[in-house]
Order: sequence, then C-alpha cells, then structure tokens
Amino acid sequence: MSTPFPFTAVVGQDDLRLALLLNAVSPAVGGVLVRGEKGTAKSTAVRALSALMPTLDVVSGCRFSCDPGSPDPGCPDGPHEPGAFETRVARMVELPVGASEDRLVGALDIERALSEGVKAFEPGLLADAHRGILYVDEVNLLHDHLVDLLLDAAAMGASYVEREGVSVRHAARFLLVGTMNPEEGELRPQLLDRFGLTVEVAASREPDQRVEVVRRRLAYDDDPAAFAARWAEEEAAVRARIVAARELLPSVRLGDGALRQIAATCAAFEVDGMRADIVMARTATALAAWAGRTDVLAEDVRQAALLALPHRRRRNPFDAPGLDEDKLDETLEEFGGSDDDDPDPDPGPDGPGGGGGQPEPDDAPQGGDDTAARPEAGEGGQPQPSGAGEQSAVRASEPFRTKVLSVPGIGEGAAGRRSRARTEHGRTTGARRPRGALTKLHLAATVQAAAPHQRARGRSGPGLVVRRDDLRQATREGREGNLVLFVVDASGSMAARQRMSAVKGAVLSLLLDAYQRRDKVGLVTFRGTEADVALPPTSSVDAAAARLETLPTGGRTPLAAGLLRAHDVLRVERLRDPARRPLVVLVTDGRATGGPEPVALAGRAARLFAADGVASVVVDCESGPVRLGLAGQLASELGGTAVTLDELRADSIAGLVKDVQRRAA
Repeated sequence: MSTPFPFTAVVGQDDLRLALLLNAVSPAVGGVLVRGEKGTAKSTAVRALSALMPTLDVVSGCRFSCDPGSPDPGCPDGPHEPGAFETRVARMVELPVGASEDRLVGALDIERALSEGVKAFEPGLLADAHRGILYVDEVNLLHDHLVDLLLDAAAMGASYVEREGVSVRHAARFLLVGTMNPEEGELRPQLLDRFGLTVEVAASREPDQRVEVVRRRLAYDDDPAAFAARWAEEEAAVRARIVAARELLPSVRLGDGALRQIAATCAAFEVDGMRADIVMARTATALAAWAGRTDVLAEDVRQAALLALPHRRRRNPFDAPGLDEDKLDETLEEFGGSDDDDPDPDPGPDGPGGGGGQPEPDDAPQGGDDTAARPEAGEGGQPQPSGAGEQSAVRASEPFRTKVLSVPGIGEGAAGRRSRARTEHGRTTGARRPRGALTKLHLAATVQAAAPHQRARGRSGPGLVVRRDDLRQATREGREGNLVLFVVDASGSMAARQRMSAVKGAVLSLLLDAYQRRDKVGLVTFRGTEADVALPPTSSVDAAAARLETLPTGGRTPLAAGLLRAHDVLRVERLRDPARRPLVVLVTDGRATGGPEPVALAGRAARLFAADGVASVVVDCESGPVRLGLAGQLASELGGTAVTLDELRADSIAGLVKDVQRRAA
C-alpha cells in the first residue's frame, strides 16, 4: 500500500484544511466542495485526510460496515447477532467520473429476483463508503443523475435501490468531498447548495511558500516512508485532536445569540431556503469543538459564514463566488451582544486549520466596478482601441430567455437537456438484448421472451423459469447535451455600439441556455482578414462569457474564413467526442467582404456543413428598414434556418423550433 502524503505537510491552504477537519469532526456539516485551478493540492489534501480519521469497529463479515454497537436493522446482510466485530481504519472510496449508476448504488440480480424471488444485492460504492470518506474528483464532470443520487444519499444517510418492484435499502453515511476546476464547467446552483461547505483554493504567489511546496514534494517523492515518518508526530497530534473534538461536540452549546447571528447573516445575504442556516449552525458548533470550547462565539459564526455561504449566493454561472466581508462584519455586530459573546474571544490553539475567522485571500475584486481589473479601460469602463480599424469592446445587453434550439434526429451523446437521444434515463420506447450487464429491465419483453419455453424447461410450479437469454434491456429516450459552437461576426459591419450590444446580449442568452442544458460550448470569431478560435470546445460556459465580454470589433468580414475555421473545430472535436452532436449558431448579418469572390467562397464553405449534416442556425443581425436577406441565403446554403434577434426570444410568436427541425422531416 502506498504511503499517502501527510496532511500536516500540506503547505498553506488553511481554509481547505480547516473545512476538511471540521467535516471529520462533524460529518453532519454536509461535506466539502473544493474549487480551484489545477495543481493546488486539492486531491493531495483529501487523500491525506483519510490517514487522520479515527479507527472504527464494524460487524465481522458485514459488507455495509455496520456498527456493532447499533447495527442497521435494515442491513441487507442482517440481522446481526451480538458478538464478533473487527477494528479497521475508515475507508476512503473514490468515485470515478465515468462510473455507472449500478457501480455507485449497487445492483440487484434481476434474474434471481424473477426466478427465485431472492434479493441478491451486490453493494456499490455508497456501501463501501459508509462511515468513511467518499471522494469525487472532478465532480462537475459527473453526470447529473449520479450527482443527484450521491447527494440524496448524503442528505438522507441511506441508499435506496429500486428495480421492477424489488427494493433494497442500506445505511450510507459518509464524509462527502468533491473537487473541481471551474474552468471545466460549473455545477448547477441546486447541486452547489447540497454541499455543506465550499472552499476556493489557488496557488500561492509568495516565492518562499512555493519553494517550500517544491522542497516537500521532492522529498516525499524520493522516499515517501521517510518523509511520512518525519511528520508522524504532527499527524498523531491532529488525529488525537479530531477524536477529542468528536467527544466534545455533543457538549457544545449553541446559544440564542449565535442562532440570531446565523439567521440574520443568511437573511442579509439573501440565500435561498433554510439549508444555509442549518449548515452554518453545525459548522459553528464544530468550530467550537475543534477549538476545545463548549460555547459558540461570534468568531465561529463568522468563519462558518465564510465557508458555508459564498457558493449559495450564486444565481447563474457568470456570478463570481465570494462574500462581502464588510457586510458580514456589520451584520454580526448589529446582531451581537448576546450572552454567549466574548469581548476577547480565544481563537483556539494554533495548528493545521486552527479555529476561527481567517479571511480568504482577496485575489480578485469583489463586486462593484470591475474596471480596475482592466488597466486599459477608458472612460465609461470601456477598453480603449488597440489597433487601427478596431473599435472598443461594448458590454452585452441584458440576457433573456431564448427559444429552444435542438439538433434533429435521435442521438446517443452525453446526458443533457437539449436534443432527443437514447439514454439510460427517460421514457421507455422499446426493448433489446442487453449488451454486457443488464441495467434497466424491460419486464414485459422479458416475460414474452421466456413464456414460449416454459414447457421445454420443465416448469412445474407457479414461478417463471427465466434464463439469461430471456432478459431484455429497456431502451429509453431522454435528452442529450450537444456541442453548441458559436461563430460570431465581429467585423466593422457589426460594430455599431447599440447593435453589437444586442448581439452580445443574444449570445450571452444562448450561453445561459447552454449552461442549463448541460452543453459543451465553443466560440469562433472572425474580423479583419482572419478567424480565431476564441474558446475551444469546453464545458465552462462562464469562460465563453468572459471571452465574449472583451471581444473587439472592426475591419472587413472574412465570412468564409470563419466558416472554415468552425468546420475545422468540429472535425477535431468529432475525433475527441464522436457521440456528441454539434449545433452551429452563426451570428452575422450575412455580409462577406475581403479577398477575391468573398460571397461565392462563403457559399462553398457553408455547403460543407450541409454535406456533413451539421445542424445550424443563423442569427440574422441585419438591422434597418431595408434588408438584403443575406443571412437567410446563407442559412439555405448551410441547410439550416435563419432567425432574427427578436425571434430568438422565447416570448416571440415565431415558430423557431419548428423551423430548426423542419429539415428532419
């Protein structure tokens, strides 16, 4: 077994270590979501925590890690008789991004259930993680239905498996830790809210600290056992402190004054629901126990707010996480002065994740005027022109709810919410023989396949004699996520400020729609003499929005270059992710200038998409009383449809979806 990197040897990352330790003290806090760039010790810290977890007693032979002192009465391996037990370390179970539903929650042997009436259950990762740690790296890339199952089990403390009238339930209480890189896409706000605490991590910009990180990592790689031995004393001290804090936790008093501060803070920051109040109360209680106190202080409430509230304030993927600490301090002061306040509170012993109130680094401006982040910004917060023929970037107009754009036909791509697809979840449309393990039984088709052979199989009782060849997998139709590739005209003909603001607002609205429908997005822009891939296909919709905000305009309209670059992007992406079908959204007024025969060349480039069967929509940005209809002609060449900016709105009377899907008929 490999030697893990010691938890106490992790340099810096105080908030990350504190959040993990608080959950080790009180798993009821609800887990930790760690957000940050790659290479910031996220996975290292999580894996190191498992070595600090106290040992536990489990019933001998129980696959569900039942506590011998209070075994689960509904345990599938039960009932358990008093007696034999064993002591072992708490497990740390990793959930791979590509795991199936059966691997997560477990699987029933449907054949034995039908033929013998026996609940033959093979436990999944939720059972393995019971009373331990469940770690999900890149949780933002996990399929939504798996995240739902995972968080439901974490909230209820139990896992339920239901298949064709056969059900199994077992306890599943674990410390849930997820890590993610926001550049690869965001979690939905509803899922963010289900994590108790969230921590933002970033690499230190201090040379001395970076040197120490490298020094310790090299020493560990050279001799892991020797490096771990040098930190054994610190590890033992933290382990003992976790045990002591767990024992003290039931004695911690959460007074009415602290509760008023918690409620006032959640109300002041307008978080939805009551989960934030409960998580803050549990976190503040764990902070007091970690500091060795039996009373919750205002400093505990403040630190609990910094860990539990930032991710609950996000309303869409383009909102920056964070908390206004001045507002937090004002709220705590206004509702302070209770009997459980201390004018000179003791922050608790120092050490890894020491208690109380360390503000997070302010690496980026929070709220207010964001022009400070752009030194080249000029009057009115707009960047100054950086070259001849180039006009300054303008802000997008207010986003709106758009009509649904979908790809015709039925796909088999990643689960999402845009186009029709054959999926594991959705309405049942038919049956087939299973390829590999059976996951979704089609009961009627299975009975129909087995019925003609009952006499030949010697059936004598009421039960149905079912063989493996009789089993039928249900085929289901749901929705898939697509690759939405935006191809945006940024030439001089689009450069009028009011017009480009509306265009950016439309693209931003489509990006919000892509986020909600779990699409990948890409952005190609063209202006002057060439086209650029402003953003390769990614799940990070907010990255596309950031590129859009700073998009300059000006110059000629190399429409053909933009289409050819988009075609090349799709060709490469088809090799990487062949099951994900593309939808091209071309935002232009249809004009083509520059080079010999620009209109004819653009037409030939457009016909490449039609030949490949790529679904496309042209958002017609032409304005004024006289319209040339060039965008409509281009849409015809693409084999797609054209829609004006006004028709793109969901409340428009135009039948956009019908037009997009017309060519599938």
